[in-house]
Amino acid sequence: MSSCPCGSKREFSHCCLPIINGDVKASSPEQLMRSRYSAYAENFTCYIYNSYAKDSKKDQSLDEISSWASETQWLHLEINSTSAFDNISTTNQTLPTVNFIAYYRHENSFFKMSENSRFILEDHQWRYVDGDVAEHIKLVKPNRNDLCLCQSGKKFKKCCADK
Repeated sequence: MSSCPCGSKREFSHCCLPIINGDVKASSPEQLMRSRYSAYAENFTCYIYNSYAKDSKKDQSLDEISSWASETQWLHLEINSTSAFDNISTTNQTLPTVNFIAYYRHENSFFKMSENSRFILEDHQWRYVDGDVAEHIKLVKPNRNDLCLCQSGKKFKKCCADK
């Protein structure tokens, strides 16, 4: 059994996988954000596409999502803050948000991305609308004896260095 990529410290099969498989619905924007991150990490591209809001989906390509997910190694997710989401109505112009930082490796370079994501409740399910990227920077590759960016507690050379 493996830990969930979302960083919850729960087993993937008891955390994000039931949401990704459609067995349960995400109960909050944060839970949807975590499941989307896990879906990217585990390459569940149909779920990623289907978790977009209806209006946002038209700007997405399943092939592009699939390419990005398969070419990227997702290392670590940090949830910084979430806004209140109870009492959200269709007339309220303020959408619930989740602010997060994601660390990933793409084409053998390491990156840190910070985003403030917006969500909407459609047909009784949380959906991702869009996000404002606050920071997206290339990181210096960790030294062999540095702690790994994935937060495993292992040295980089014993963890993600050769993946």
